[in-house]
Amino acid sequence: MADIGHRVLVTGGAGFLGSHLCDALVDRGHEVTCVDNFLTGHRQHVAHLEGHDRFSIIEHDIIEPIDLSVDAIFNLACPAAPGHYQADPIHTWKTSVFGISNMVELARRNGATLFHSSTSEVYGDPDVSPQPESYRGHVNPIGPRACYDEGKRAAETLLFDVHRRGDVRIKVVRIFNTYGPRMHPYDGRVVSNFIRQALAEEDITIFGDGTQTRSFCYVDDLIDGFLRMMEGPDDLPGPVNMGNPEERTILDLAERVLALVGSSSKLVKRPLPPDDPLQRRPDISLARERLGWSPSVGIEEGLQQTLEAFRGLDLDEWTPPTEYWQGPPLEA
Repeated sequence: MADIGHRVLVTGGAGFLGSHLCDALVDRGHEVTCVDNFLTGHRQHVAHLEGHDRFSIIEHDIIEPIDLSVDAIFNLACPAAPGHYQADPIHTWKTSVFGISNMVELARRNGATLFHSSTSEVYGDPDVSPQPESYRGHVNPIGPRACYDEGKRAAETLLFDVHRRGDVRIKVVRIFNTYGPRMHPYDGRVVSNFIRQALAEEDITIFGDGTQTRSFCYVDDLIDGFLRMMEGPDDLPGPVNMGNPEERTILDLAERVLALVGSSSKLVKRPLPPDDPLQRRPDISLARERLGWSPSVGIEEGLQQTLEAFRGLDLDEWTPPTEYWQGPPLEA
């Protein structure tokens, strides 16, 4: 097992995944610096850590350089939900491309290990299922999702170039759909959308006919995977898929949420957004074999934990980042 080091930087540390990672690192005894520009992250996610002698927070956008003394960097800075990354697509692209370049330079100066959160979106709308790391993807480079998809692909290009030169020790994971407490209620993802709408007794919005699939991983499982990857062998730079290989339809998810909430909300179908993938399921053989990692939290338990967190939210404090794709209702 590799030693992460004491001083750890988490970019995007006030976001959904970043805040859970900060919790785990502080609990393990690390000195954690959270960097966030607060475009999609929220201080309330890390408010319980402020004042802790091993936690500090810096408001900063990583598209600009930053100089810190660190032993390890977890780069999680980038809007990850369509409603967020499409709100300012140019800034999203800059976060992935300029941001990772700045993190590479910071890691090089410090001799730090650099962990990068890539995404299953690099596979696009796949024609191979499940998707192994060797699959090169089916991505539209000029579509409305390309700012995120291609930005993440470009970040991987840079990371593996510096890895081949021996400049920086890297760790790259490709994250599949993740859910749990601290999701933005208006981020446009299906879990947050369905729970928010069901609690408010609003119509449940199904894009497409609902037969498209996703594989949902609970946040605690994913954070465990991050730490195993960072502490893993040097000959495993990645990319490594991390997600739940249990594939389910969007309709199945909607029905589970309705039953869990006890809601009388109706299902309303609308057209699929452009380039929205019809299938998403990870092949996690590599993570199982090399890291001993696989998800352990079932969908019912995970949704219950997420629901309880949503019940405590004041939705007046949260606003949608942009107008989401809606389109006219489909004919019955």
